[in-house]
Amino acid sequence: MKQEVFLPDDYSPAEDEPFMNDKQLAYFRRKLLNWKAELLAGSRDTIEGLQDGTRNIPDVADRASEETDRALELRTRDRARKLVGKIDAALRRIDEGEFGFCSVTGDQISLKRLDARPIATMSLEAQERHERREKVHRDD
Repeated sequence: MKQEVFLPDDYSPAEDEPFMNDKQLAYFRRKLLNWKAELLAGSRDTIEGLQDGTRNIPDVADRASEETDRALELRTRDRARKLVGKIDAALRRIDEGEFGFCSVTGDQISLKRLDARPIATMSLEAQERHERREKVHRDD
């Protein structure tokens, strides 16, 4: 088992250090775990709100408005659920030593991209090619 790395709260990955060194991996692990905890807390709040908010509203317009709000909240939570799966996959890639490398080209994913989107699996160039191909096939 690896020794735990001390990571200062103000640490930020830098281009001048070795790519995906222990500090960078610890930084991204912490970032992913915090993000996951926020999403799960939001889901718990939603569930509690939906359970507490069940009430009989006699006015049809008010009831429709509340049902629309609930549907939107549930759709948002479904997106969060899918995001938690992607976060778990990123944490597995950290454990397997694959985090930070493009799944298509094997190249390094830039630290700026990973910092903005730590669940990224492709480099910016590979992602752009993928999206262009997807757009071309979608237009058929």
